[in-house]
Amino acid sequence: MYNLSSIVDGYAQGYFLMAENDGSQLSWYSSRDRTLIPLDKRFRYPKSLRRVLNQNRFTVQIDRAFQAVVEGCADRDSTWISTDLKRIYWELYQAGIAHSFETWQGDTLAGGILGISLGGAFIGESMFYQVSDGSKVAMVRLVEHLRKREFLLFDAQMMNPHLERFGAFVVDDKEYRKLLKAALQRKCLLV
Repeated sequence: MYNLSSIVDGYAQGYFLMAENDGSQLSWYSSRDRTLIPLDKRFRYPKSLRRVLNQNRFTVQIDRAFQAVVEGCADRDSTWISTDLKRIYWELYQAGIAHSFETWQGDTLAGGILGISLGGAFIGESMFYQVSDGSKVAMVRLVEHLRKREFLLFDAQMMNPHLERFGAFVVDDKEYRKLLKAALQRKCLLV
């Protein structure tokens, strides 16, 4: 139904894949408004999280447990990450396009962010945590990492109160596509 080339083309055109909550139909979606995580000084986080970061309770790794992050993101009462989408993420991971940005406490996976990396764009698909603050620390460290790697765009797709606390903002589809086009011109590597 979907091949790797068409999937990459879909994301490069500003679409994202989701399944119905019952795991049946897998479809492309777009939005009139797109949520972005700022990669500049607008990015912020609570002072309580700053204390957690300073305590160095978590280590960060990329792609150490990709499938575990996908499973963690899908492990909800109602999920849009179907079996077919898990397979697609795995194919994208094997092609070096999908990545997991993970936080660890020793040998315990504390949290993570699943995303697609294209040029200078990181398209966040989902995040989860098993240890309190695990996903929040992953978010801060991912933003720092994307800045160092000179990414232009961190797409979070849809706004929620959690993302709003980090300074996430909404742009209309026309502005998003303009930013995405510029980001795709860059040759940034997440890993």
